[in-house]
Amino acid sequence: MNLEVPVARWKIIIAALLLAAAIVVVLQNTEEVDAKILFVTLTMPRSVLLGATFLSGACAGLLVASRFLGKKASAK
Repeated sequence: MNLEVPVARWKIIIAALLLAAAIVVVLQNTEEVDAKILFVTLTMPRSVLLGATFLSGACAGLLVASRFLGKKASAK
């Protein structure tokens, strides 16, 4: 019996587990917090702040990764 799992499948499994953990953390933090952004103070649920932080980090990671992948493709 062959129990090998392709690397691509492992990446999907790990990404799904990380996403599930992020969703649990966001949903468990629903109390109101004050967020100071430059000169503005915003009051919002902590889950919204965590979700926005997670999404901005994911977008930044995708932009950086695509930049490096683009350089690899053009170098060949």
